[in-house]
Amino acid sequence: MSTDQDLVTDGLLTHPYAVYDRLRDTAPVHRVTGPDGSPAWLVTRYDDVREALANPLLSLDKRHALPGGYKGFALPPALDANLLNMDPPDHTRIRRLVGRAFTTRRVEQLRAPIRRTADHLLDALSTNGGPHGGTDLIAAYAAPLPITVICDLLGVPDGHRRDFRAWTDVLVAPDPARPQAAKEAVVAMLGFFTQLLADKRKEPADDLLSDLIAVRDESGSTGNDRAGSDRLSEDELMSLAFLILFAGYENTVQLIGTAVLALLQHPDQLAALRADPTRLPAAVEEFVRYDGPALLAIRRFPLEDVTISDVTVPAGETVLLSLAAANRDPRRFPDADRFDLGRDATGHLALGHGIHYCLGAPLARLETEIALAALLERLPDLKLDGDPGDLRWRPSLRARGLLALPVTY
Repeated sequence: MSTDQDLVTDGLLTHPYAVYDRLRDTAPVHRVTGPDGSPAWLVTRYDDVREALANPLLSLDKRHALPGGYKGFALPPALDANLLNMDPPDHTRIRRLVGRAFTTRRVEQLRAPIRRTADHLLDALSTNGGPHGGTDLIAAYAAPLPITVICDLLGVPDGHRRDFRAWTDVLVAPDPARPQAAKEAVVAMLGFFTQLLADKRKEPADDLLSDLIAVRDESGSTGNDRAGSDRLSEDELMSLAFLILFAGYENTVQLIGTAVLALLQHPDQLAALRADPTRLPAAVEEFVRYDGPALLAIRRFPLEDVTISDVTVPAGETVLLSLAAANRDPRRFPDADRFDLGRDATGHLALGHGIHYCLGAPLARLETEIALAALLERLPDLKLDGDPGDLRWRPSLRARGLLALPVTY
């Protein structure tokens, strides 16, 4: 075990993979200072992370946390009663209620609408910049594509989509110079979802949020109880809508951005993919392994003292599982720091493992596949505009994503 690692001062914000390589080689478990300055335990090796992700003794429920440890986002109860804070049986009940909307078969039905959205965004590039031009691919393409898809799925009106993106950005990468911004974003989101649920109750539509409201209201549930196998409390309903919209946007925009960057930085891999676009579904697994959207899994709290690679972590202390370090572990993936679309990347942990495996994984995969397919077809001369060393990344220990991706086409 290594001790007293400060993840911020150690350079994780600027060079995460180099830091994780060093930590993983030094020891399997480290005592660290977490994102908010509070203590935690960091696990870095593939086998340990995979086992911990599926360990029922590592709870997501903050009620099992000791005072003073890292607990993640501070959200009001109406947004906090979500799957990222739950263990069975509540987790099982809610996941069952919403899971059928995200099966591979159901998500595949979105292929045509997603491609239409991608083409519409690329049409706008041609209209605004002509056949040759430059743009920030995050702002013009990688961000609006997933926010459009997830808002259409939930039934969120067009006028609120830009606001939600801004609130999400503030929460994922808080600005130290604006300490009140995160609180203001939470207040704004709470008001937004309160009004959205009220509007959907008045005028239901053919969308996922209307379906969830029907489950909630037709169950006869009152207050914030959690009894019954097919019931949602009002807090659970609002929290579920928040999580689907937040995660459905946040993870996919980052994945599309880092995938495009990886291709532009590896022209041989880009050429191979252009030559055989049928490789795209498998390529997505390497994109997400090589540079996935989440550096860390959701924090966990041992229900009792647990042993991870011969290190005993006391009950209630915070455990952070590094998905990024695990996915670059050469014990599992030979030459793991090399981007290689020919490798078998199955078994990566970028989208989790066990009962908390990412609910929206099929949708994130499909959106990334379609986003890249459209780019390969329609922008054959896509190139990075400028020095890769000048790219700006989100100042976040939680999420891995570009602030901008300047390109020419």
